[in-house]
Amino acid sequence: MSALAVILLMWLVTYLPRWLGLNLGHLQLPAFWQAFLRFVPVSVFPALLVPDVLGSPEWPQRLMGCVVAVALLLRTRQLALGILGGFAAYWLARVLSG
Repeated sequence: MSALAVILLMWLVTYLPRWLGLNLGHLQLPAFWQAFLRFVPVSVFPALLVPDVLGSPEWPQRLMGCVVAVALLLRTRQLALGILGGFAAYWLARVLSG
């Protein structure tokens, strides 16, 4: 399969559901699916994050950054502060570990 065909097919499977969702937005999902979809971001984010954090040779530093970021997010409810604090803790742990 050519690269152009792959790109076009990838565009189709990502663009079409978005287009349908925007144009058919007046349709309501059943309550079960609304409740189910509420948990998708909460489960997908750790599934993407944990292998990257724990699968790295510098996992202790990354874990420290994650712990600080989560603590700040839970305490302040400010995303920017959590991200900046997590990065600062990660870099500080890297500097201290040599």
